[in-house]
Amino acid sequence: MSNPFFINQGPYDILEILKLLDLNTNNFQKRNVYDVKDLLSASYNDLTFFHSKKYKDLANLTKAAFCITTDNLKNELSKNCKPLIVKNVLISTSLVTSKFYPDSVYDNFDSEVTDISETVYKNKIKFGKNVLVGKNVVLGSNCSIGHNTIIEKNVSVGNNCTIGSNIVIRNSLIGNNVKILDNCVIGKHGFGFLPNNDKNIRYPHIGIVQIKDNCEIGSGSTIDRGSMSNTVIGKNTFLDNQIHIAHNVKIGENGIIAGQVGIAGSSVIGRNVKIGGQAGISGHLKIGDNVEIAGGSGVIKDLPDNSKVMGYPAKNIRQFLKESK
Repeated sequence: MSNPFFINQGPYDILEILKLLDLNTNNFQKRNVYDVKDLLSASYNDLTFFHSKKYKDLANLTKAAFCITTDNLKNELSKNCKPLIVKNVLISTSLVTSKFYPDSVYDNFDSEVTDISETVYKNKIKFGKNVLVGKNVVLGSNCSIGHNTIIEKNVSVGNNCTIGSNIVIRNSLIGNNVKILDNCVIGKHGFGFLPNNDKNIRYPHIGIVQIKDNCEIGSGSTIDRGSMSNTVIGKNTFLDNQIHIAHNVKIGENGIIAGQVGIAGSSVIGRNVKIGGQAGISGHLKIGDNVEIAGGSGVIKDLPDNSKVMGYPAKNIRQFLKESK
């Protein structure tokens, strides 16, 4: 369910995709490709991509019919997955994804929002002034929405939720008992740009944001929607003010994240993780369960379960303190 809000324009014949990528169609037969997905979620009718050896275990297990990859990585793929060899995997994947999901490339404002006083929710929830609601929006019972908030198209909000003032939400599934404080932006396009000669190519983001039950999102925080998978905030996780969660990040249950933390794209944070203020976590990392990251730390490598780290680059807190004497 990575893209329930974007219309898939497929299927497309693999020969058409090869022409789009300027690849030779020899040794390929007509076959429909139904979707573009990541290595893990792709099925036998889908196309996927593989651009780093870090994901070779997933590449070996993928069920995808075709994979955009490089000549150096093709031998890591499952035997049932046919490689499409390109020079730049991410740019090629961007082109194909844009073909399947053209509406996901840009993030223009929702021009079809309606004042909430003119919707079915006018007598069902408490709301402030100048609240706007888009199409395909579901609001649960006993919710409240502050002044000047815009809930754009494709949003589901559970029961007993509090949404503050000056907030923009789109392409998001929000659970029950969630609090979103003032000035947050949730579900917008992430920082997906690929440098290509003199022009940056915007990468499509076909995922969503999922905020599970009993979470709190602090004032001024930004949570980007996923690109090829979803951005997920686990149950009972609390985010302080001015936090940035990038696309595809997945945070487990019972997390506590202090102010001004930044988590780069596609990192996976385990359960019961505590992160101190102004810490930074690089992209595509795996942070284990019960990890504690001290404030101001810079995490650039995976961290196993029960780690306690500090400093830049982040290291075992006892080692850091010993070296700092």
